[in-house]
Amino acid sequence: MHGLGQLQERLAAAFGGHAAHHDDQRSETAHALKEVDPSSQRHPTGATKRKLLFLWLGGMGLVTGTTLLVLAQIGGLLLFAIGLGIAALSFIAVLAAFADPRRFGKRNATRKSSSEWTRSAALFADIHDALGDITVTRDMDRRIVGANEMFRKLTGRLKPEGQTCEEIGIAFRPGTQPHRYEVEISTPEGQRVYFWSDVITRNPADGRLLLQSIARDVTEERLTAQAREEARHKAEYNSAAKSRLLATVSHEIRTPLSGILGMTHLMSETRLTQEQHNYLTGVRQSGYALTQLVEDLLDFTTIEVGRFQLRPRSESLRKLLESVVEMLAHRAHEKGIEIGATVSSDVPELTNFDAARLRQVLFNVIGNAVKFTQAGGVLIRVSLQDEDLLITVTDTGPGMTEEEQARIFGEFEQGGTTIQKSAGTGLGLTISARIMREFGGSLTVASAKGTGSEFSIRFSLDPNEETRAQRNILLAGNVVILLAPAGAARMAIGETIATLGGNCHFVEDGETARQTLLHMARDGRRPTDIIVDHRMSAEFATHLADRVEIAALGLRKILLVNPEERNAHPLDLFDAWLIRPLREQSLIDVLRGRIRGMEKRDALNDNQPGFSVAIPEAGIQGGLKILLAEDDPINAMLIRAMLEKAGHTVEHVDHFETLLDRALAEGSVRPDIVISDLSMPGGDGIEMLGRLRGHERRLDVPAVPIIVLTADKRDESRRQVLLNGANRVMLKPVDPIRLLTEVQAVAALSARRAEAL
Repeated sequence: MHGLGQLQERLAAAFGGHAAHHDDQRSETAHALKEVDPSSQRHPTGATKRKLLFLWLGGMGLVTGTTLLVLAQIGGLLLFAIGLGIAALSFIAVLAAFADPRRFGKRNATRKSSSEWTRSAALFADIHDALGDITVTRDMDRRIVGANEMFRKLTGRLKPEGQTCEEIGIAFRPGTQPHRYEVEISTPEGQRVYFWSDVITRNPADGRLLLQSIARDVTEERLTAQAREEARHKAEYNSAAKSRLLATVSHEIRTPLSGILGMTHLMSETRLTQEQHNYLTGVRQSGYALTQLVEDLLDFTTIEVGRFQLRPRSESLRKLLESVVEMLAHRAHEKGIEIGATVSSDVPELTNFDAARLRQVLFNVIGNAVKFTQAGGVLIRVSLQDEDLLITVTDTGPGMTEEEQARIFGEFEQGGTTIQKSAGTGLGLTISARIMREFGGSLTVASAKGTGSEFSIRFSLDPNEETRAQRNILLAGNVVILLAPAGAARMAIGETIATLGGNCHFVEDGETARQTLLHMARDGRRPTDIIVDHRMSAEFATHLADRVEIAALGLRKILLVNPEERNAHPLDLFDAWLIRPLREQSLIDVLRGRIRGMEKRDALNDNQPGFSVAIPEAGIQGGLKILLAEDDPINAMLIRAMLEKAGHTVEHVDHFETLLDRALAEGSVRPDIVISDLSMPGGDGIEMLGRLRGHERRLDVPAVPIIVLTADKRDESRRQVLLNGANRVMLKPVDPIRLLTEVQAVAALSARRAEAL
């Protein structure tokens, strides 16, 4: 009958994806039920009913009415009564075609319907037996009225009628939707899980409501899902454990590294033979290589576990590049090679990017170029190309074959000699390439064996974040003679002067410089400045310094010198001086006559995100009272020695509680500055910072400047330390010069704030 077919369809639909593989069987079941349901042949179809109605309204009713009138006139009342009876029978016949069969022979129809429902229900149960499903019919008191053979077999109850499922031992767990359950049944094969669905229907025999249920075995699916979830939790646990292990190992490695590198610095300031100096240089290089290994492994692991995240903000790309070049300049100068950078004037001063990650890429790529270049130099250019930012790093190194280029960005791949390979992990370029993909950009290389290499860093700029200043007119009117040997440094200075609107002419010896200056003066192109590379200072002294005709030109004479060699060159022949690698703003200030020179470099401080405090020109008079909190005795001895040699007074503690007591002391006993390790006995370093700042606010005393030393290089850790009150965060191993510079800068800033109050 229709009711059972609809019930079957509703129950089948309730399973959704759980019964997708049984669609064909259910289709055949519905077809079989339709065939055994003869209800469609017991009554006229809708079309037949409409024809009978149209027949009565369109003619049959008119003919009957006319006949009645004629008979009444001719035959009298008797014939009229007979005709009226015939019309009534005809009308009743039409109504019968539209009548519900239950009005005529209701008992017989109900008996026949009940019989058909029973046969269809039996067929329905047989089909689900074949599919391995459970079917159960229950009354509204949840007592079983009927069940298929599969239910009886699985539960072991041959006659479950009259019992509830709970009495049989079936456990119901609520599902995610109404009338959906997960059911556990103890079977001869063990505990099984079934997906159970209920639908309310009506018994056609007596009209009472019934609860019809179908359940399908989903044990294997649940076991698979459980295994998958357990595997996911295990992977997450292992990943977290690996991260904790790396963080712990990183800290434990960086701590002795600080001692190694610091002690080599202190030893290098003592009187050494050349042989001892060479040995010490080897120790220092090995220490730097080990530091880079730790950093590369941590970065690589962060990317592998998917925790890599960009944090873009508006930054100056030019200043970022200059700071990276300055950090690598000493490596280049130690090898006797040049390094220089230039930024095109059409590059916006501020752009939107993740400064920390781009600094990492630049440090890896430029550092790689310095590492493999033995003669010549490294030149970095920044320009716009089709609205993309393009940074090229060109070196005069050995170059690469096509095969080496194809695998240079692979994991743990290294090029060069055996000695060069031993100086790194082979992860730097791999990490850099992945970071650039996160930027939506690329890192590529073009090279030929014996002619050097050119790495290209490219990524899109956000046009909403661009600020285009008129940089191409900053040196308009300056005509500069550059006396310097050919190389990357000369090229970088010349291109920078040109992109800022000035004119630059290269000369490579003193006599050529003199002739060029005089020739330009005669032609009306009077030069305004001459920049002399420190390697050409002797040429300048011989051919230009004491010449009357050169002095008559009124040139501004500028010496260009490496920072480590500035004190070795006299400055009395020059009006100003500049330090290589050259900063654009320093060049502008000197060439426009604003300052005489740049003595202090702040590249290291620039690499501390969120700080831009200028480093003071002179040291703090009389030294500082410094509280040093460090539990490692070697590092404590190293830092204390460095600070005391710089004229400061140092008190050492190795416990956080002692640190709090000393930092909150009254009067002159209170330190001027605190330098503290982040991991020490007595608690958590970040918590200690919060407690110290809280006590200072309650006691209404000035906040003591704090520099935190840590081996944890994660950005999140750095932010937490700064948010809890630290003034600076420095990564171990600590560079001695950088630490002294930070102490001086923080103390000067604190003094200015105190004066302002």
